[in-house]
Amino acid sequence: MPFRAAVITFPGSNCDRDMAVAIEKIGGTSPLRVWHGDADLPEKLDFIALPGGFSYGDYLRSGAMAANSPIMRSVIRAAERGVPVLGVCNGFQVLTESQLLPGALLRNAQQTFLCRTVDLTVENAQSLFTSRYEQGETIAIPVAHHDGNYFADSATLDRLEGDGRVAFRYADDCNGSQRRIAGILNAAGNVLGMMPHPERAIESAHGGVDGRRLFASAIEALVEA
Repeated sequence: MPFRAAVITFPGSNCDRDMAVAIEKIGGTSPLRVWHGDADLPEKLDFIALPGGFSYGDYLRSGAMAANSPIMRSVIRAAERGVPVLGVCNGFQVLTESQLLPGALLRNAQQTFLCRTVDLTVENAQSLFTSRYEQGETIAIPVAHHDGNYFADSATLDRLEGDGRVAFRYADDCNGSQRRIAGILNAAGNVLGMMPHPERAIESAHGGVDGRRLFASAIEALVEA
């Protein structure tokens, strides 16, 4: 059966097209485009992506208003059923604000917008999203954020580490994130939030292809399931 994905667009999203292009290039099927104000997701989805951007202009807190959009109730229900959900950058912020993932994304420690390619260490190569990477491998993925400083209390951080839920870690401290965390999984392993942009690393002409394997990992696992 064809891979069936959806990309959610919020007011202020600016990476939704990039995400859709990445999914289509690697999965072979154009994803459905879903507006934040829709009450329900399309039926029988295999994959949901929350893209980067500045939803609602980052008013209140980044991702806070988007987390209360009508569509997020359906996204939460889908995640609870086991549907894979990927949140990138602003999408990661939305996932924490909707409590699908623990912690919060604070203002970068430098108080400046960060836009460059960074090195990440693959901390968990056994997840739905990372099976095509090698454990401990270093990959290069772009970042572009102002509020990417991951914060959680010590007990939560210890639990994430102990349960293998840290998916990616910055090789160097780039934004102040505690324990250099760049991406985390939920307890079930079907929700991944990460600040770096894998959808911007799928073409060598754009500077690198290390993001391709994230999408390929998920698509391969879902097609074989």
